[in-house]
Amino acid sequence: MTPTRVLVLNSGSSSVKYQLLDMRDGSRLAMGIVERIGEGSSRLRHTPLTTGEPREWTGAVADHEAALKAVAEELAKDGLGLDSPELAAIGHRVVHGGQRFTEPTVVDDKVLAEIERLIPVAPLHNPANLVGLRTARALRPDLPQVAVFDTAFHTTMPESAARYAIDVETADQHRIRRYGFHGTSHAYVSRATAKLLGRAPEDVNVIVLHLGNGASASAVRGGRCVDTSMGLTPLEGLVMGTRSGDVDPAVIFHLMRVGGMSTDEIDTLLNKRSGLVGLCGDNDMREIRRRIDEGDEQARLAFDIYIHRLKKYIGAYYAVLGTVDAIAFTAGVGENAAPVREAAIAGLEALGAAVDPALNAVRADGPRLISPADARVAVAVVPTDEELEIATQTYALVGKNSRAITGE
Repeated sequence: MTPTRVLVLNSGSSSVKYQLLDMRDGSRLAMGIVERIGEGSSRLRHTPLTTGEPREWTGAVADHEAALKAVAEELAKDGLGLDSPELAAIGHRVVHGGQRFTEPTVVDDKVLAEIERLIPVAPLHNPANLVGLRTARALRPDLPQVAVFDTAFHTTMPESAARYAIDVETADQHRIRRYGFHGTSHAYVSRATAKLLGRAPEDVNVIVLHLGNGASASAVRGGRCVDTSMGLTPLEGLVMGTRSGDVDPAVIFHLMRVGGMSTDEIDTLLNKRSGLVGLCGDNDMREIRRRIDEGDEQARLAFDIYIHRLKKYIGAYYAVLGTVDAIAFTAGVGENAAPVREAAIAGLEALGAAVDPALNAVRADGPRLISPADARVAVAVVPTDEELEIATQTYALVGKNSRAITGE
């Protein structure tokens, strides 16, 4: 029997999200999350998608090893255990792969060492990703573990886009450059947008707008990323839920010299107390829109700043690409907030982009066009599926690599 299942793991600092997929048709067999790892009130929510009802329990989960063992036990209850001969591989989301990892990679000790070496440029994410990788390898040492990197899709950017205009030796010594993030989402959505248009990815130029609590934009020419808004870290670029996005770097020096703030305090300010929450106290777009409808001027200003930055990046990526075939909205805000889509595209009619109000107001699960039929540039809503993208990349690698399949 050829194994066809892939378990996708996304290990965060205090959580593990997972999905089990059958790659014969991309269907999901189970999904769930373990939250508040390391606390006495940890919670596991498990949903078998073929049989049975969702299950939930709370209790102490000491660490990621205990979390993954609990996940394995829940899967086993549905006949989907980690010891199943139908399991082909485990695919792991890894946030930062630097310049070395440009594609999915079967994990060995050297790969783990390189991911660990990248911790200084991804201190919030790579340590947790490493814990998940090491724990899964210990649980199933015979099974290929595949790392799929958020940064990989963006490694096709030309140096003119990836380089910052600082001293070259300093930049190289400290690996300072634009890496970009949300790469699995941008890869999936750009291809899905081409499919929606009935065209091959290599024939389509797409601006992808991944708008969630974290937000990023990318310019994709013929299936390859040529620019993206996030940089050395996920802080650069668009206004986000709690992150500032672009600021004058001198703001940091000013806060240190005049405000007396420490590096850690400024880091917390820009990453956790800025963006929408810093501007109006809310980072939920639904709540912000409710407040706007009630006449809240602070919420209105926050929304306007968010849209202004978004529109600037759309215009910039028009210039980078030269020709744009589609603009695709994705992730929680992009998929569900019609006012954001409408405001972001408003005024771009001269560039060939427009939103049909009736189409934009429709809520649907699948990819859809929300632009008028005669629009020169298609505007689309394309639900992202990072887990399917990770599973697809993992299975493609394992299928091509016989050594990976045998675990040698």
